[in-house]
Amino acid sequence: MRMKILASVAILLLPLALAGAAPAQAQGVPQTPVEDRNELGPEDREHATQVADQQPGIARVENRVALSTRLSDRLATATTLAADKVMRLVAALPLLLVAIVVVILARWLGKWAGRRVGRRIEQRNWQSENPYFASLVQQLVQWLVLLGGVLVALELLGATALVGAVMGSAGVIGLALGFAFKDIAENYVAGVLLSIRRPFAPGELLRIDGAHEGRVAALTARATVLVTADGNRLTLPNALVFKSVVLNFSSNRKRRLDFAIPVDVSESIRCVQELALEAIRRTEGVIEDPGPSWTVEAYDASAITLRFFAWVDQDASDLGKVRSEAIHAARTHLAEAGIATPRNIQYTAMLADEARAPSSQPPHTADDAAGDTSVNNELDAHLAAEQRAHADEDLLPAEPAGTPASPPQGFRTFPTP
Repeated sequence: MRMKILASVAILLLPLALAGAAPAQAQGVPQTPVEDRNELGPEDREHATQVADQQPGIARVENRVALSTRLSDRLATATTLAADKVMRLVAALPLLLVAIVVVILARWLGKWAGRRVGRRIEQRNWQSENPYFASLVQQLVQWLVLLGGVLVALELLGATALVGAVMGSAGVIGLALGFAFKDIAENYVAGVLLSIRRPFAPGELLRIDGAHEGRVAALTARATVLVTADGNRLTLPNALVFKSVVLNFSSNRKRRLDFAIPVDVSESIRCVQELALEAIRRTEGVIEDPGPSWTVEAYDASAITLRFFAWVDQDASDLGKVRSEAIHAARTHLAEAGIATPRNIQYTAMLADEARAPSSQPPHTADDAAGDTSVNNELDAHLAAEQRAHADEDLLPAEPAGTPASPPQGFRTFPTP
């Protein structure tokens, strides 16, 4: 009899144990088994048996809880749960409205703060140094303020656990996207850093990675656009430009040219040097400070090779044209002085008492001195077209800071080597 009473009491305690209520005392008359047809599943039955078995005074638990499989019972349970969710949502509407207002205010405050930061940057003349920097900082401030407002709104709604889940998911997704779009992200970050550091300006002549040469047309978010000496568009990834060795031929307006002249071993080095330097100094486009110089590059049984150097103002003259004119002037002046060229194959020895024969080289005429050393503007039209094509996405200013007024095309022109 005692065993039956204890079993009945245990069955009565099952719903209380599931609901978290305090356990009832093992007293009273025997009751019929409780049957819950709506909410209890197999796990619930097992948990109820374990809880009832732990109550003091219970010797044995007989679990007769049954789970209803009728569709009407299942629909009733689902309807009850849905109604409970709706009631909770209605009760949370005031907090939801407050959270929405917080997000809207954060968005407005972010735009206001971003505009103020942009104006401060413009007042400090940072905008003229880098037009992309102001917009980048403005967008960063705007997004940070908006993110803070969203976090506050979720805190008001009690969804901090959701924030952690979303942030964790965003971290995993961001990691996957980072691996998938590694090159795109790398080029974008390199473009931002190049626009901030500005190692070159539009129109400047560059040699990148020792193989790519051209004048700068634009710097976009993903690529650096150059115009080659052939008038072709050369697009290089910003990551390559940022990590490569960049040789800027236009950073110094004065640029040095050089060329070599071989002469016969029988000629006087000092005489050849003086004659060639005199001719180079008279060449149009060669500046006086620093003046021309020379050195002996090689000496062997067949020839003496002398290398000559001169400086050119790139804003006033073209390097390639001045170099050609200097070579022509030096060669002509040496030929007029009777300086012999190397005899690589065979030669006829001259007798000691025989006078030096006149040079067979054509005489130096007045027309030879009228050479063209003007700045080469052949690529101006191509460069202007590329700048117009990338005007909307160009991260570089149209003119370097502190430079004089630009030509009519809207950019500075520099000579090709």
